[in-house]
Amino acid sequence: MPDHHPTVPLARAIAVGALAGALSGLFGVGGGILLVPGMVLFLGVEQRLASGTSLAAIIPIATFGVIGYALQGEIDIVAGLLLAAGAVIGAPLGARLLQRWPVGRVRVGFAALLIITAIRLFFPLPDPTERGTLTVIIATQLIALGLGSGTLAGLFGVGGGIILVPAQLLLLGIAPAIAKGTSLLVIIPTAISGTIQNLRRDNADLRLAAILGVAGLLLSFGGSYISTTLDPDIANALFAILLLASSYRMLRQRRPTPR
Repeated sequence: MPDHHPTVPLARAIAVGALAGALSGLFGVGGGILLVPGMVLFLGVEQRLASGTSLAAIIPIATFGVIGYALQGEIDIVAGLLLAAGAVIGAPLGARLLQRWPVGRVRVGFAALLIITAIRLFFPLPDPTERGTLTVIIATQLIALGLGSGTLAGLFGVGGGIILVPAQLLLLGIAPAIAKGTSLLVIIPTAISGTIQNLRRDNADLRLAAILGVAGLLLSFGGSYISTTLDPDIANALFAILLLASSYRMLRQRRPTPR
């Protein structure tokens, strides 16, 4: 039986963390959307452990990404608090599902999440406007949205930004940069909440998470600055291609291969 916490090549781990960090800051996601397939495909980490480790690694990556957006005033604090209120409850629920679901189902579910995210990137979002006063209905929707994104975070090891960013644009009509910065802010308490549950179930490798997280710190900070100048259509197309390629590789790896 393979070791539940295998030793991975340090150079590969650093490369995976650095790439995930850059895309975290660039697209306002926690980085798990690339950390999980990166660990599974290039580091040989088992799917369930990869999801739990990814959530822990997201904490420092998202933190440095938030600093970049905060220095530019690109965060909606009120919306972030409402989203976080639901997310910190949803993350432990997702972590419990991660423990109970078969590994194959987790992998297929994650690949499906990548495909859905890639397809979403090809659909235009509404033009940004100034956010109006939050109504009770919108505040309730934000809390429910946080709950859903937190559950996905705990289950698949992603920060939840893949749904938080477009949902904020639709609900609040704010600028994409603010949606990304707010998303990263919410991801921090979400990841902490889910990681606590994963550690109780031995579903996280903190040593590997530290390597991945530290490797992604500076590139996450830089990616957040580049995000404000990058053409959205080009960025979305490149990101979608990357997600589709990752999902294809993960689904192919499910098939037994001769050794």
